[in-house]
Amino acid sequence: MTHAPEHIAGVTSHKRRGQVRHGFSYGVDYVLIDPEAQIAGPLLFSRNRFNLIAVHDLDHGGPIGGGRGALWVREVLAANGLGDRRVHLRLLTQPRFLGYVFNPVSFWLVMQDENLIAVIAEVSTPFRDRHSYLCKNPDFAPITPATRIATPKTLHVSPFQDVAGGYEFTFAITPDHINIRILHRNGTEGVVATLTGPRAPLRNLGILRASLRRPFGALRTIILIYWQALRLRLKGARYRAHPKPPNSEIT
Repeated sequence: MTHAPEHIAGVTSHKRRGQVRHGFSYGVDYVLIDPEAQIAGPLLFSRNRFNLIAVHDLDHGGPIGGGRGALWVREVLAANGLGDRRVHLRLLTQPRFLGYVFNPVSFWLVMQDENLIAVIAEVSTPFRDRHSYLCKNPDFAPITPATRIATPKTLHVSPFQDVAGGYEFTFAITPDHINIRILHRNGTEGVVATLTGPRAPLRNLGILRASLRRPFGALRTIILIYWQALRLRLKGARYRAHPKPPNSEIT
């Protein structure tokens, strides 16, 4: 069964814990697509070709600029014991805007029937590093809103946070809403990040409205990242040098 692309006109928030407190909240536009289907979407959205907004396979599933899309996800699932179960995939991501792309985090949702059984959180940084985190329960039991999935932090994401401690992921994916929470704990330091928003069909009018309210899409995202980094620096947050990224693609 092919699912039409969806639009999540959402809100992302970050709240820094510890000695230097900081927080912000912004509107953000994500799309939710079936990455293995030939999508007949609205005129202003495309798959693997230029448009006002678009999603390209090479942007996801593997190194930045060299992604293999859903094929990479299937290989990761098979390597972790899910190769023989019938599942379908969804990709939750910020689309390209006029060809420009940057995604701090995208999510591969792995569904069996109506149950969410795994998520791959694909984290990318302005340093052009990428690492993904496979979130699952033992034996791929369903992930519910009450599930807390812990994983060590492996990738240098912010120059104002150590590569230490761990993440706790929470996913509440319902037919009409997305609610994702990521908690980074490192002693008394850390960050709480959320992404929330309603699910709706992706339509030309919604794309145009988003382009006016939150212009430039992914380019706006990277500008806001640097703006918040400047604010943190002015507050006295300690800057960490960029370490070598992990050798593995996934934790």
